[in-house]
Amino acid sequence: MSALSERPAQAIVGLPLPHESAALHVTGEALYTDDLVGRTRDVLHAWPVQSPHAHARIIDLQVKPAYDVPGVIRVLTAEDVPGINDAGVKHDEPLFPTEEVMFHGHAICWVLGETLEAARLGAAAVEVEYEQLPSLVSVREAIAAGNFQGTGRHLEHGDVEAALSEAAHVFSGEFEFAGQEHFYLETHVALALVDEAGQIFVQSSTQHPSETQEIVAHVLGLASHSVTVQCLRMGGAFGGKEMQPHGFAAIAALGATLTGRPVRLRLNRTQDVTMSGKRHGFHSEWRAGFDDDGHLVALDATLTADGGWSLDLSEPVLARAMCHIDNAYWIPNVRVDGRIAKTNKTSQTAFRGFGGPQGMLVVEDLLGRCAPLLGYDAMELRRRNLYQSGQATPYGQPVRHAERLEACWSEVLETAEVERRRTEIEQFNATQPDTKRALAMTPVKFGISFNLTAFNQAGALVHVYKDGSVLINHGGTEMGQGLHTKMLQVAATTLGLPLDRVRLAPTRTDKVPNTSATAASSGADLNGAAIKNACEQIRERLSPVAGGRLGISTHDVRITDGIVHGLTFDGESLSWEELVNIAYHQRVQLWAAGFYRTEGLHWDPNVMRGEPFKYFAYGVAAAEVEVDGFTGGYTLRRVDIVHDVGDSLSPLIDIGQIEGGFVQGAGWLTLEDLRWDESDGPNRGRLATQAASTYKLPSFSEMPEVFNIRLLEKAHEDGAVYGSKAVGEPPLMLAFSVREALRQAAAAFGPAGATVELASPATPEAVYWALDKVRSYRVEPAVLSGV
Repeated sequence: MSALSERPAQAIVGLPLPHESAALHVTGEALYTDDLVGRTRDVLHAWPVQSPHAHARIIDLQVKPAYDVPGVIRVLTAEDVPGINDAGVKHDEPLFPTEEVMFHGHAICWVLGETLEAARLGAAAVEVEYEQLPSLVSVREAIAAGNFQGTGRHLEHGDVEAALSEAAHVFSGEFEFAGQEHFYLETHVALALVDEAGQIFVQSSTQHPSETQEIVAHVLGLASHSVTVQCLRMGGAFGGKEMQPHGFAAIAALGATLTGRPVRLRLNRTQDVTMSGKRHGFHSEWRAGFDDDGHLVALDATLTADGGWSLDLSEPVLARAMCHIDNAYWIPNVRVDGRIAKTNKTSQTAFRGFGGPQGMLVVEDLLGRCAPLLGYDAMELRRRNLYQSGQATPYGQPVRHAERLEACWSEVLETAEVERRRTEIEQFNATQPDTKRALAMTPVKFGISFNLTAFNQAGALVHVYKDGSVLINHGGTEMGQGLHTKMLQVAATTLGLPLDRVRLAPTRTDKVPNTSATAASSGADLNGAAIKNACEQIRERLSPVAGGRLGISTHDVRITDGIVHGLTFDGESLSWEELVNIAYHQRVQLWAAGFYRTEGLHWDPNVMRGEPFKYFAYGVAAAEVEVDGFTGGYTLRRVDIVHDVGDSLSPLIDIGQIEGGFVQGAGWLTLEDLRWDESDGPNRGRLATQAASTYKLPSFSEMPEVFNIRLLEKAHEDGAVYGSKAVGEPPLMLAFSVREALRQAAAAFGPAGATVELASPATPEAVYWALDKVRSYRVEPAVLSGV
């Protein structure tokens, strides 16, 4: 067992504690970025001037009429930028477009007013002349036009053509599926101030404070040390605040610099939905070969991500999608080509799973469609293709602990009483012509780490004060996921203290620099290890002091619940506070900067080979649905999940993440239907689903009536902080079980052996059209030549 993963007998980690801010959340006392505006004097408010066209040339921009509006102080345009007029890391996202607008809602300039209403009226007064240009709104239009951006990727293992030619059964298909709006409760917001020395201080709702700092600095033409970014907490993010906050923070900082007054930029819901990026929609084409035993022997696929108008994070999203096209299944021969379409839509960005769900969805849809054509039960087909010990992914990474997939599968089968319930479902369906039920099981294998190896590092700063109280800083950000709760538990465990002796400070770039985004489910792995490292440094300095005072060897010093003692409690002891006081008077350093880098990673994106992930997280879900044959409406009756989180750092937090991730995944796959106007009318390119009234989010009515979650036992992960595993993203993909159950329920309206093509999201309308089509389905032997 590694030193990083070894857990002491009496540990704070592993206890089922509530979220550290739970009471503040439910009482409304938790402060978010926009709450700080009321505590700041003389704040100006920002409002955008947005394009009404999907693609147009800017002929003329007249901002003078805005100044005639009472309360308007300044209009920010490209001419005001002292540094680089760009908000993206790929230098393809002008902060202020000067020549062309690239999507409906693109902000051309920003108006600053004494009040939000003054800024809004000022923006309405700005006059812009456009020349409309041809636009590409859908991914299919971009493919047809050959309009791509960024670097395409190729992943290949084995001999695909030979395997397909020798396969007993070969199928081909095409599948396009939608993206997803983040719809976090707190929209994008930034509050910027400038002090007497010209230092820029930005409060931002950002998952990546260091990158926000960098973008603000280069827009203003400053060095990074002139900009400090703080993230107090976020009201949700889900990946949508990894890259997208930077430009909004830069606008606020630019306004504060030019006016000398604090500037608040907060998007309302409509602005946030129409201006910020979403989960990438994908188009896929595939060929798959199976042997007579139902084993998937070859897969040839082309994935096209809808990147929107600029690259943002589309390249790594595409790479992760390609790396996860196998999901939990061993495919000996694989060829995947990936490319990024450029469309006149918002620049699509990170979203929980970061491309992994899109890649996995392709193979899950493929298996669901092919199972009846092969004469196999879909559940059995999936199980017999699961990874086994000793097998490796198409990109060459060994699948460690593959046996946990079977362990999760078997536990769900047993605890959910799957076989008994399937018999009952079969009996129900035989007697109910207009209502059908189905139960589906799907697995998840998700790689943990950033694909870009350099991002797999973290820092922490731990202070021990003379009274024995402890303050920790780390580079991770809190967005409701419970990261800070886990970090408090890690620090208390490592120092041997009660939890109430440790406090956590907000994330700031002047405390821990050069941090990676809190993303890729790696927040606890990276920052927890950095905090543990800092705390261990402090303990190493204190151990000789304690040993000298107690008359024991330094190696025998133990600290338990704030009591410093030897190997047993029989001898002399002293309190933590006494030890700290003695160490201070001996001039022992009582603070430490911790650091961690994930070892064992290597990845070549050009050939798509290597071991980019520290480990894989596993899980299995079983979902039961009931479908109304008249409307396609459905009820999620029951969900059973067994998920591998290693030795949990905080079980209550982890179960909450599994619940939330699953429901969010079910929303993406069954409810949340992004619709852009693809007509040739005046609103072409406009997002039609701009609010909760038109964009259906999961609510209590969509929650399963029975929701059982179990954490896989005996799942210690060596080489990870206290034996734990990441939990943020993997549970989202467990929701594939809901979509597959809907497919099987729809198939039950037709003859045995019917295959169902199901749209994604599988809305009630989509389910209805699928079951209506299957009612007239004819099973013919020739269909085995393709899907």
